[in-house]
Amino acid sequence: MTPVFDNLTLCERVYRYLRQQILEDQLPPGTGLSEAALSRELAVSRGPIREAMGRLAAEGLVTVRPRRGAEVRSLTPQELIDAYQVREALEVMAVRFAVPRTTESDLTRLDELVNSMAEFARKDRVAEFFAANVAFHELLCQLSGNTKLQEVHHRLGGEISRFQVRTLALRGSLESSVSEHRAILAAVRLRDVDEACELTAAHIRVPAQRLEESLDEGAQPTGPESAPAAVTSSDPRDLLEARSLVSFP
Repeated sequence: MTPVFDNLTLCERVYRYLRQQILEDQLPPGTGLSEAALSRELAVSRGPIREAMGRLAAEGLVTVRPRRGAEVRSLTPQELIDAYQVREALEVMAVRFAVPRTTESDLTRLDELVNSMAEFARKDRVAEFFAANVAFHELLCQLSGNTKLQEVHHRLGGEISRFQVRTLALRGSLESSVSEHRAILAAVRLRDVDEACELTAAHIRVPAQRLEESLDEGAQPTGPESAPAAVTSSDPRDLLEARSLVSFP
């Protein structure tokens, strides 16, 4: 069998492959991850797979259960809300640190990412839109100069990214998201720290608020038909679908 990966960066390649599969929902929450099966599929030994699993577990993407193997981690709706709340706090802090440090070159890079988002939104290229979106927020965190903040934000990003498409309607349209990013960038360009922080917080807060509202609605059914079984699922995607909040592109 021809190996899928070369031997120079074997663990890194296994890690990136599995991470991409999880974030793209090719390996949905609850999927079992067998070292033996992955070893056969990828034509690599179990060592790099085990190490990659450890990295994915540290990022909150995989749950490793002693003597029971690993599986792709599920998030309850409340855990997703909690993740958004922590992300809001982190990015507000990042913006507060970043604004005084941002150069014209940095502003150009941020502007290019927003323009890319606008182009992808116009063409309804959702995957590319979210890639540019993630890059914009990660760049803001990078510009903060705080390495620990970047590490925690990166982990949260992995947990939340799996649900971005499904939570799109909680925020609005791709175009409305582009407008929010342009407003944040305009405040950064003006060196208005408070405005940039306020706009960033509002931008991130919307999905969590609306998901929390949907949980409250689900807890107060008005009749038998208003309490679908999926609402009790531990997967926030099932909750969103059951509440008919999202039209998936």
